[in-house]
Order: sequence, then C-alpha cells, then structure tokens
Amino acid sequence: MARYVFITGGVVSSLGKGLASAALGALLQARGFSVRLRKLDPYLNVDPGTMSPFEHGEVFVTDDGAETDLDLGHYERFTGVPARKTDSVSSGRIYTNVLEKERRGDYLGKTIQVIPHVTNEIKDFIEIGDDEVDFMLCEIGGTVGDIEGLPFFEAIRQFAQERPRGQCIFMHLTLLPYLAASGELKTKPTQHSVKELRSIGLQPDVLVCRSEQPIPEKERAKIALFCNVRPEAVIPAYDLNSIYEAPLAYHRVGLDQAVLDAFQIAPAPRPDLTVWEDVQDRITNTDGEVNIAIVGKYIQLEDAYKSIKEALIHGGMANRVKVNVDWVDSEVFDKKDAAPYLEGYHAILVPGGFGERGTEGKIKAAQFARERKVPYLGICLGMQMAVIEAARNMAGIDDAGSEEFDHESGKKRFTPVVYHLKEWVQGNYTVKRKTSDDKGGTMRLGAYDATLKAGSKVAQIYGGTAIEERHRHRYEVDIKYRDKLESCGLAFSGMSPDGRLPEIVEWQDHPWFIGVQFHPELKSKPFAPHPLFKDFVRAAVETSRLV
Repeated sequence: MARYVFITGGVVSSLGKGLASAALGALLQARGFSVRLRKLDPYLNVDPGTMSPFEHGEVFVTDDGAETDLDLGHYERFTGVPARKTDSVSSGRIYTNVLEKERRGDYLGKTIQVIPHVTNEIKDFIEIGDDEVDFMLCEIGGTVGDIEGLPFFEAIRQFAQERPRGQCIFMHLTLLPYLAASGELKTKPTQHSVKELRSIGLQPDVLVCRSEQPIPEKERAKIALFCNVRPEAVIPAYDLNSIYEAPLAYHRVGLDQAVLDAFQIAPAPRPDLTVWEDVQDRITNTDGEVNIAIVGKYIQLEDAYKSIKEALIHGGMANRVKVNVDWVDSEVFDKKDAAPYLEGYHAILVPGGFGERGTEGKIKAAQFARERKVPYLGICLGMQMAVIEAARNMAGIDDAGSEEFDHESGKKRFTPVVYHLKEWVQGNYTVKRKTSDDKGGTMRLGAYDATLKAGSKVAQIYGGTAIEERHRHRYEVDIKYRDKLESCGLAFSGMSPDGRLPEIVEWQDHPWFIGVQFHPELKSKPFAPHPLFKDFVRAAVETSRLV
C-alpha cells in the first residue's frame, strides 16, 4: 500500500509546485523507493486538449493517449516514470464521470451532491494503482482558498482520515515576499495561507517556502511556531539557474529527509545522487554554446513549447554545450524574406501548432534551412510545412497546402498535400474520425510504432529501424505525393508499420534536415536525452564551428 504526499500551494500560483513535486519524486527514487506522481486540476475543462497554449501552456501527451497538464512533463523528466491517463484529472472529468453515473442510474435515485459523490469520485481516482509504488505524490492545482479547488481539498482531507495513521502527509508551498524598502522577509502571507488550509481541516507536515533572499533561522523558527510545523520541516526554496539543480538543492536543505521524518521512516536509506550530480556537472561545465531559433506562433508564452525547450537543453547536456534558444515569431515574415530574421543561427526548429496563422513564415523557415544548409528539425506541423515547401518549390505543386487551412477558411484554395486523417490503425482495430467530430480527444494521440528506412539518417540516429513515439495530430502528409517528392530528394525515411502514414522525412543532400510527425520532445530527459535532439544539437555544434 502506497504512502501519499499531497502537495498544495498558497499565496500565489506559479510558485513551482510541479517542480517541487518532481524533485521530491527524484529524491525518493534516489533513496531506493518507487514513486508515481499525479496532478489534480480544479478547472472545469475535461482536459487541456482544447485549451489555447496561451491559456495553459503546452499539452503533454502520455503513451496511452491522454492530453494532460504540462506538469506531467516535469514528472517524467525528473523521475523517468512514464505518465498515464490515470495520473491527471480535472474537475471537468470528475463531474463528467459523476453525471454519467447519474444518467445510468448508478446512484439508485439519490440526490447527487458534492459531498459525498464528487469527493468520492476524486478519492477513487487518487487510489488507482495504490499497490504499485512505495510513494504516491499528488499535486493539487491552484491555491488554497480557490473556490473551485474546495472539493479536492475536502477529498484529500477525507482520504487521509480514512487511511491508517501515518500513511498520508501534506506538503504546502508558499511565498515569502521580500520588501526592499524595509529590508524584510514577510512571513505573514505564509501564516495566512496555512491558516486557510487549517480552516478546511488540513495541517501541513512540511512547508516549502519560496524566497529570493536567504531565510534567517529566526524567521524559519517563527514560521514553524505560527504554522504548527517542526522547524526542520520548514524548507527554503530559492531561485536556481536551472530547474535541473532542484533535486540537489532540495536535498541540501533537507526536503526528502523532512518527508521521510513525517512518515517516521527511520533509519532512512542513504540517497544515491550520482545521476543528478552528473546532470548538474553537464549544465555547469560546458565546452561552448550554440544558438537555435524556435520559429513558432505561440512565442508570447514560452510554456507553449516547454518540452521542446527542455529537450534542446538535454541535447546540449549530451554534447556539453549551452543551448541558447531564441523565440522567432513566424508571423513576422509571413510576407517578407526570412533571411534577415534567421541568419546567424546554428540550427532552426519549427514546432507543432494548429491553424493557418503564421504557417507561411514556417514554410519560409523550412526553405531557408534547406537552401542555406542549416540544420532543421520540423515537429508535427513543422514537418508538414517542410513537405509543403518542398512540394511548392521543388516538386512543381505551386498551390500545395493543407486541408486544415481550407477547412478553416471555408474555401478550396490548395492542393491538399496535407489532409485530414480520417482513419488509422491503433493496435488491433481501426480508428475512424470525421471533421464534424468534437475537437477534444479526437486526434491521433499517444504512442505509435514506426518503421525506419535502413541506411537513412534517422535509422543511424536511433540505432535501429523500429521506434515508438508519441503523436498528437489530426492532419497527415498524403502518401500519394511520395514518389514526386522523393524524386526531388525528400526521402520518406519513416513510415507507420502498415506503410500508409508518413512519420519522418529527410533531405538526402542536406547535412541535417529532418521532419517528424510525432513529438520526440515528450520522451526526452536530462539523464536520457532523446536521440533526435542529441544529434540535432550535435549538428548545430558542427555548424557553429563552420561559421
């Protein structure tokens, strides 16, 4: 039976609950325990799948096809434990489940209420896989006091009461603001946050205090006294140069020990932090740097491309170089020459996205990279734009485009080199979709196999011809244009096992130009960089030496 750590936040949002949870998971692993991390989000969307990247950042996709919060990406990157559908839930999903049960008559005519029906649904979700791991870490989204979060706080209160004593603890993350005018760290916001938490029946066992300034011992003692927490369980959390310093930083201030003490686990196993010491060494001691442009249309919010940026950092670690990422708005040169905006970069990455806005700029970025022999990685839409560029400028299909853009405008303007995917094979059955289907959860989602062409660049990079990668798309390159494009030198070097869906394209006469329909960034980790990102950064390093 698992022990549970419930992680809550107070004072303000975006303090780093997800990062603290992920770092704690990594530290517990370093002590020999098995872990699983979960995210419980109070918003009413069923999942983040239909939310704008400007609203919520990227959508992280699991192997089993769940569209989840980006914090699950942190969980995977720090622990290496593949996330599942059962590791992310929202109020929307909880209420949907409750209402579906009510419609089926599962409640036998009872009046449906938040307590006990909604809270019971949350508790049922929390305990899925209870017997699989030593520790279950459950992060509650938002902050204490949010009205939409109250059912979750009540559910974890009940859950802890129903479990044997000592099987659940609460970790609360707060902010200690610094007032420069008086030169003081203020503890009152933390005190009020804990007071709010205690008013709904939750007493934190561990307090993690975010601060830009060192926290004096007398302030830690004051927090412990007023918040009814042991002094050694008041854990400072300072700003770091890299998020991958978090496991070692939290270990130095005693977070993992405080958690084990709260569970009365003694003697605690000694941690093996060799992996994280190597990660920090690779971040700190670099042999150079490269400049890579991410050409996208959601650049106003960097979290929209969170996993991509982190995967580039991982590729930098593997090559012991610092990766400088510049965010380039593809709309800026939709109708201009791309060269003034892209010259000087050692590599170009065009990520995924939805809709026609900014796509002409992405097409020009692919053309610039092809003609100038600059390393190029196109992901999802970035691959499709590279194929459209090749069709227009190399294969003589002047009006090549995507069916997505015609659907959006309601007019037929393009030859659909990229079409709406209406049917594909998943395991032992065929999935069918229509353009009129609901948007949420209807894409080609999750892990799918692909077969690589022997002798191709991607086969060399992966070290084999069979791969499995995560997908999130509803449009696909049309295989009927393959012969015409390959005659121009654009090889279809990766295909679905049935040979119907293009997975990877690459220019044969280019130093490094690869487009992939899947999202390799989702499987990259600091201690296990994804092969494509590792080699992409290596190619950027080679380019930097030629400049």
